[in-house]
Amino acid sequence: MSDLGAERIHAVDSAGIVADVLALPHQLRDGLWRVESAGIAPFDAPGGLVVAGMGGSGIGGLLARAALGDRASRPIVVTRDYALPPWASPESVVLCISYSGDTEETLAAYDAAGAVGARRIVVTTGGALAEAARVDGVPVVPMPAALQPRAAVGYMTVAVLEVAALAGVAQRVSTEIDVAAAHLERLAAEWGPGGADDGLARAVARDLHGAVPVVFGAGPTSAVAYRWKTQINENAKVPAMSAELPEADHNEIEGWAGADGLGAFAAVFLDDSDLHPRVRERIAATERVIGRAARSARRVESRGEARVERVLSLVMLGDLVSVYLSVLRGVDPTPVHAIAQLKADLAGS
Repeated sequence: MSDLGAERIHAVDSAGIVADVLALPHQLRDGLWRVESAGIAPFDAPGGLVVAGMGGSGIGGLLARAALGDRASRPIVVTRDYALPPWASPESVVLCISYSGDTEETLAAYDAAGAVGARRIVVTTGGALAEAARVDGVPVVPMPAALQPRAAVGYMTVAVLEVAALAGVAQRVSTEIDVAAAHLERLAAEWGPGGADDGLARAVARDLHGAVPVVFGAGPTSAVAYRWKTQINENAKVPAMSAELPEADHNEIEGWAGADGLGAFAAVFLDDSDLHPRVRERIAATERVIGRAARSARRVESRGEARVERVLSLVMLGDLVSVYLSVLRGVDPTPVHAIAQLKADLAGS
């Protein structure tokens, strides 16, 4: 079944995840206002920025770091664990992000940051994290409720970008964020349910349908490749993998020789105009080698001028691909039963 008409999309996507994806431009603009509303005065964090968050809450740290590139003058590290990096100190700022406010790993990282005397800032809708921040006098950047955590990617990314600037860790890119919002509105019209049936997002989803997707990134697109993987996992409910070039050319590429007989695999390469010329040559060469074993192999290039635009263009594309893939499978993208079951099992242990 390859029906990806607007009526079919909305019938399968009953809770409207696709609308949240298309609202990315609004999230970027509103996210800027929400950080400003928190009233955080600029400060200096010579020890760098640690972003503590899991899943859809933590991805903003990876994407912000990709969007900044060499405009970050101090380390930006994402920790997806109960603990902070061992070098975290009072000179560090720890940005604790949990959409629900009840993510146990992020709550532990919040406590760890307090124990080492690091400055803390919280991004959440509420929960135990907001309550702890209130008691401790820690600034809170408020998030809107009623979204799936993974659908709040624009808010999370902007929060990290703005806090990095406030902490003196990176240049401020708020103008680029505004420009990116306008750029993404145009892409939403092109790739969304009202766009052409042979548009890019639908075409990539059809390539991936019935196969195990493997998404390759490089440089600024490495974090986006991981985002594609996790969105396909959560929305389309299928296994997916991500890989990073040029590293994958030194190991993973050899595994494709055994792909035949194991199942169908489909490769997507996320390209960007700012990549090292040799990396772009490697993308083309790797696509040729893998194409002999993959059911399909496709290169997709980011769209836009500035780096923030280009990174977020691929984020929107991947999010739409994941929803369209769920539609092709006839699976509602919103429920995450396995995650809920795991949390219930851990709560009872």
